[in-house]
Amino acid sequence: MKKNTFVTHLECSISGERYEKDLVHGLSDKGKPLLVRYDLEKIKELFSKDYIKKTDKNGFWRYSFLLPVETSNIISLGEVLTPLLSLDNVAKKLNQKKDLLVKDEGLLPTSSFKARGLGVAVSMAKQFGIRHLAIPSNGNAGAAMAAYGAKAGIKCTVFCPDDTPEINIREISRLGAEIFKVNGLINDCGKIVREGKDEVGWFDVSTLKEPYRIEGKKTMGLELAEQLNWELPDVIFYPTGGGTGLIGMWKAFSELQKLGWVEKKLPRMVAVQADGCAPIVDAWRQGKETAELWENANTIAAGIRVPVAVGDFLIIRAVNESNGFAISVSDNEIVEARDFVSKTEGTLLCPEGAATLAAFEKSLSEGLVSNNDRVVLFNCASGLKYSLPEVKNTLNKDQSVDYSMF
Repeated sequence: MKKNTFVTHLECSISGERYEKDLVHGLSDKGKPLLVRYDLEKIKELFSKDYIKKTDKNGFWRYSFLLPVETSNIISLGEVLTPLLSLDNVAKKLNQKKDLLVKDEGLLPTSSFKARGLGVAVSMAKQFGIRHLAIPSNGNAGAAMAAYGAKAGIKCTVFCPDDTPEINIREISRLGAEIFKVNGLINDCGKIVREGKDEVGWFDVSTLKEPYRIEGKKTMGLELAEQLNWELPDVIFYPTGGGTGLIGMWKAFSELQKLGWVEKKLPRMVAVQADGCAPIVDAWRQGKETAELWENANTIAAGIRVPVAVGDFLIIRAVNESNGFAISVSDNEIVEARDFVSKTEGTLLCPEGAATLAAFEKSLSEGLVSNNDRVVLFNCASGLKYSLPEVKNTLNKDQSVDYSMF
């Protein structure tokens, strides 16, 4: 295998034990996520912010020197830098004095931020010669794995809760993966993947159960830093299910600090969940390091309906280290936020993205954040991938039109 990356080793996130970089790994011997470590001093010698400006690589692959994938194994589906949109009308309503920005991840392949994590994970599967991948998914992760797997020629099997949005189910199927609907939640799907690992021989790509999805997700933080001219925001609101993105961004900010590319002050990280599935919020409020299984999880924001997360302690650690917090919002608040943004800003947020706006508004009213904070919200997927309210207005072309109704 060529050695043209800067990976030095992998590290258990709970014990710090080192693992070899060129072997296939799942969880550590402690049953915890493994984190990829890099020779940051060497990277500092060879790369600079100016290199980023001049690179011809597209999307998140422009940060390949901080990723574990060999150049020859990169799988690309036309990734782009996702835009930072200013929510001026919302800010005015909330008397927000500093920037209120939303990073719209819906422009990535398969229209969600899952392309980042699965793009890197599937590329690493190709690098290791893995031929069959399996994943539990609430929809978007399965679609992303299917797409990158199709490009790589790797067999993909996806297990989704049976109430996963139908558009996601059909998308996954059309992208060539074998998909099964399961009469349960994502943790039930995860159990099927875990228990079938030895018998079927697939590799488990569940959230944080392999080391590389987090590396793809951390590019949200790298990209955000670049777009803000290496001046990070005061607060980041992130929709949190498995939490890979929040953990990944916190890892990215630490790496950028060590490279000397960002200042010491890092953003406060806010984990946003739904009232109907808020294990991280519950644990954080009680001062716990890990979360209990959330029974009877239920929310319209399918992507954050994760009753138990293997990386719970990493989410809570990032929240605490950043002086952030965890907060939940109701489904009604999510719908109200989504509808207000779409009708005043022309931006259709997915429910999970809308949850971050609802959480920001709630946090502002409770004094958890200030209207002088520079705030970034994350919209993790296109709003078009979810059910929208039915339109009932009709006109009969063969009858007189009552123009007074307009």
